[in-house]
Formats: sequence, structure tokens, C-alpha cells
Amino acid sequence: MIAVDTNILVRILIDDPSAVKQMDLAKALLKKARQVFVPQIVQIELVWVLESAYGFDKAAVITVLKHLQQSVVFVLQQANQFDAALIHFENQAADFSDYLILSACLEDKHQLFTFDKKFARLQLVNLLKE
Repeated sequence: MIAVDTNILVRILIDDPSAVKQMDLAKALLKKARQVFVPQIVQIELVWVLESAYGFDKAAVITVLKHLQQSVVFVLQQANQFDAALIHFENQAADFSDYLILSACLEDKHQLFTFDKKFARLQLVNLLKE
């Protein structure tokens, strides 16, 4: 099994006519490897790239994340945290990265504090007041 950086993962997942050669190289690598390990930071960066560089809305991002989750080709670091984060992301307003943070804290039984008022609306997230 190989691992990939965000730029390779994006080229595997997204058709980008401006990067045909990179897409071909990334897909050839995937075909040869058969499985790809996706580090948690790459999961977070993927969402950021899809939203900022490609203009994906939340529904489109969720579609890509579900593909990662359900495909046997991708092995997600901390898959249980990814699953929990995706459920929250689908149904609530905070960022996917926030939900990954929350999932990790809950799994390890740590209290989570934030200055982010929107994120602190979630049960089990504590707002640190000034």
C-alpha cells in the first residue's frame, strides 16, 4: 500500500482538464498500487482544496468524502474518526476539520475548548469566554 499527498489524491478523484498529465500519472500510480492510505491531514486538506480551488459546495464535498469512505481502494487513517466527522459535517454547520478534531478528542476522552462560537454550539464542545 502507498500513501499520497493531497495533490495526488485530488488528481485521482477530480477531473481537471488543466491537469490531464498529472491525472494520468496519479491514476496510473493508483492502478499499480491498488490501495492508497489517506492520512488524516490529507483528508482535511482535501476538503479545503475542493472548496477553495474547485468551488465545491458542501453537498459536492460530502459526495467525495463518502466515496473515500466507501471505496475499498482508500484506507483512511483513523477511519472511525472520519466516519463520525462526516456524520456531523452532513448534519451541522461547522467545518469538516472541526468535526475531525472533535472526534479525536471524544475518542481519547478529552474535553475540547474553542473560541469559535459556531463550533461551541455543539454538545461536548466548550466555548472559552474572554
